[in-house]
Amino acid sequence: MAIDTKTVGIVGLGLIGASLAKRLRNAGFVVFGYDLDPGRNAALVSLGGAAVVSLGEMGTKCGTIIISVLSTDQVEAVVEGPAAGNPMNLTSGNLVISTSTCDPNRIAALAQRIESKGLRFLEVPLSGNSDQIALGNGVGLVGGNQADAVAAAPVLDVICPQRYHLGAVGAGGRAKLAVNLVGGLNRAAMAEGLAFAESMGLDPLPFLEVLKGSAAYSRTMDNRGKKMALSDFTPHAKLSQSRKDFLLMQEAAKRSGQALPLATVYLELIEGCLAHGEGEFDNSAIIQEIRRRRNIQK
Repeated sequence: MAIDTKTVGIVGLGLIGASLAKRLRNAGFVVFGYDLDPGRNAALVSLGGAAVVSLGEMGTKCGTIIISVLSTDQVEAVVEGPAAGNPMNLTSGNLVISTSTCDPNRIAALAQRIESKGLRFLEVPLSGNSDQIALGNGVGLVGGNQADAVAAAPVLDVICPQRYHLGAVGAGGRAKLAVNLVGGLNRAAMAEGLAFAESMGLDPLPFLEVLKGSAAYSRTMDNRGKKMALSDFTPHAKLSQSRKDFLLMQEAAKRSGQALPLATVYLELIEGCLAHGEGEFDNSAIIQEIRRRRNIQK
């Protein structure tokens, strides 16, 4: 089966999957989607997409299939099922693109297993929250065969106009963990600065403008600063997902022998948020844990 570059399937219609669906529909693609949540399937239909009732329909209806699920376990389950099977009925004509942030070693091993069967797989984890991705500002970190990356270009041009091909499958995931490490620490630094300013009696919203105009500026201030200052934690990227990513970083760091002292502190802050029931909040809610560590002395 030749790849139909205008028909795309998306497995996983959460914050990122829904943003990808919007971009593809707006670009004129036919989009099929699958999610265990009926409400997410209905939301896709409202965009003009179509929900399929089983994973098995993906391989027969869609040339390119995007996987946008939470974890490495879920990516493996979608691609192989419980017994190294073929739950999506993939053939050599299908091209699978995983946008999930995963364990890079396991994703590389998955790619080797399915490529040995004549199937094609790219990893393209996306740097950016759901709003940034919906606007086309997500950055794709591509790992996989160069010919497959070229074949996927009509889709990738829509979902991540800016992207970097980093080598074989696994390289994209390693880059994504390092990028997410810096992004998380940028959020933590801004959160601590805003909380510090609050503790000294400054209004965080106008102080945010001072930060943006100062040598401390980072793009994180543009997409997370106002949420922190106003305590608006409507999720664009959830704290629970940040926890998953930072645990993956710790595992990767252990393998490479690299200590991550700042990441360890950040993960402690996340655990504090989760202990207060904030796991489904936007990851800008990290400021709440820093605020809780304020000792008011009279």
